[in-house]
Amino acid sequence: MENQEFKIRIDATREKVWSILWDDVTYRQWSSVFSEGSWAATDWQKGSKVLFLDDNYCGMVATIAEIIPNEFMSFKHLGTVDDGEEDIESEHVKEWAGALENHTLETVDGKTELTINIDVTEEFKDYFLNVWPEALKKIKELAEKSPVLLPVV
Repeated sequence: MENQEFKIRIDATREKVWSILWDDVTYRQWSSVFSEGSWAATDWQKGSKVLFLDDNYCGMVATIAEIIPNEFMSFKHLGTVDDGEEDIESEHVKEWAGALENHTLETVDGKTELTINIDVTEEFKDYFLNVWPEALKKIKELAEKSPVLLPVV
């Protein structure tokens, strides 16, 4: 496995970017670049299980290795999910089990720099090299767009 790093600078506070990353509605929007219908089932607490799923209940299973609100989230990938069934035992899964995916937010020149560090196998390297930049663009777009103004009743 090798580590890949992706960065983007976003004209929004760390708190707003954090919310875009982990709020259910916006998480579904930016993570759809990985798989249409993506969503996460978790309570977002350290040590908790996370199921990264699509509409067919297929995806990945991980744990939250570390969380510092508005600064850092680390996932430790454990296996796959297929039709709602978790696989953390097969040989294919064991090749990359334990891979980390870290999301770091830092304030740089009044903006938020979001850095993603992810351990990848050769098999998925090209996929992540193509998809993570698209996900970061979507996160930036969501964080920087103007808030929706509700009509006064």
